[in-house]
Amino acid sequence: MIWENSTYLFGLLLIPIVWGAFWWLRVARHKRRSELFDDRLLTLLRLNFWKTGDSIRFYSFLLALLFFVLALAGPKIGTEIREVERSGVNMLIALDLSRSMNVEDISPSRLEKAKFEINRLINRLEGDRVGLMVFTGQAFVQSPLTLDYSALRLYLDIVKTDQMPSYTSNFQAALVKAQETFQSIEENNNAANVLLLIGDGENHGPGFTEAAEQLNESGVTIFTVGIGTSAGGRIPIYENGNLQGYHRDNQGNEVVSTLSSQNMREIANLGGGNYYEISRGSDTIEPFLSRLSELERGEFSSQEYANYKNRYQLMTAIGLVFLFLSLFFPDFSPASKSNTKPVVS
Repeated sequence: MIWENSTYLFGLLLIPIVWGAFWWLRVARHKRRSELFDDRLLTLLRLNFWKTGDSIRFYSFLLALLFFVLALAGPKIGTEIREVERSGVNMLIALDLSRSMNVEDISPSRLEKAKFEINRLINRLEGDRVGLMVFTGQAFVQSPLTLDYSALRLYLDIVKTDQMPSYTSNFQAALVKAQETFQSIEENNNAANVLLLIGDGENHGPGFTEAAEQLNESGVTIFTVGIGTSAGGRIPIYENGNLQGYHRDNQGNEVVSTLSSQNMREIANLGGGNYYEISRGSDTIEPFLSRLSELERGEFSSQEYANYKNRYQLMTAIGLVFLFLSLFFPDFSPASKSNTKPVVS
């Protein structure tokens, strides 16, 4: 048994409170009566009183209160087993963690905006198998392809630019690592393979044309998201969360990082996908979601779910029965009324 609103179970504390209040009132009332009446006179005044019936009425009220509280808590008893198939695409998200992703031309920063949009994407997915790869000069799989979105969010939350061994971007390394990741998938379920590459477009590595073409030829569609503005901004340098200054070139001049959309467009064209751009805080990844729904989906797993049925109706019905008894059960004895005559002395 599970409860839909378990907080209401605290209402069960009313039962001992009501019982204690009744006991205290009964003792106080008995003490008061004993001061005013003789026991024989009290018996004559309560000639028809049936103590057992009175107890039944009281305890019926307590039981009615018990079942009404249980009904409010929403007991779910019994299960209905149903099988649910999960189908979707294989999607690997490649996130640029170069130092330039800390630029704040998009509030609060390019990286934080990217993480926010990835979280929005995960919240909208239904059955897609998703992995997370991070890259700078090298690429690492942060989370393998999984259906466990909660674990994926944990991996995403901890990514930072200072976790990587280098601070510049190498798209070729990211594309090669992506191909290795997709090749490691053993299941043949006809699901589309998708690479979503998110970054500011700056590339300090070798050419990526051949790697992008090979990845597409192996059956992977590449979508890219450019994040940043054409005006750009200075590259902040943080240590232990504190701003230490801004990145400078060899001549001591502050470096301004801008969105290199041309590189991102070229990768998307080579990969048979589309390019999307986030250049304002109000821009979202919504257009990619629309495109994702058009891709071929494969079945990844079939799971059984236990669906508990709410039984508050049963508890309410039982409570009403006991409430009826507490209101209408007789607390007098007809037999004693007909066979006993009052004695007047």
